[in-house]
Amino acid sequence: MRIPMAIEPGTKAPDVELRNQHGELIRLSDFRDRKNVVLVFYPFAFTGVCTGELAALRDQLPALQNDDVQLLAVSTDPMPALRIFAEKEGLEFPLLSDFWPHGAVARAYGVLDEEKGCALRGTFVIDAGGTVRWSVVNGLPEARDVKEYLKALDAL
Repeated sequence: MRIPMAIEPGTKAPDVELRNQHGELIRLSDFRDRKNVVLVFYPFAFTGVCTGELAALRDQLPALQNDDVQLLAVSTDPMPALRIFAEKEGLEFPLLSDFWPHGAVARAYGVLDEEKGCALRGTFVIDAGGTVRWSVVNGLPEARDVKEYLKALDAL
């Protein structure tokens, strides 16, 4: 498998323009000069590790989505699947569908596994000015630690 090269801290974050689980258009640029953003890519809804990671985000939601921070989670799943996944797991933050053009946003961030057609486990902490300040990319089976996101946010 060829591992893509994720964008590095210090890089201007590519804009994201995707629909959430309710069909609403969400743009990263909507948060510019207002909020820091935690942008979390995950492979697939309804899978064990992804469900666990998103539940951990749900459990830390007050620290990840508030007046200063917006949490955005992205997968290549279609919007209807994300709506059902969010309802089943009690996920009350935007789940963005990078379904079509398939994986375009994950590709822009350098976290698309082209062979499997899904995002790797990439997380990017983006400051209110739109610059990536921290990132981590894990392979498909490796869960991330939400505490690391919180440390990165505290450092902003």
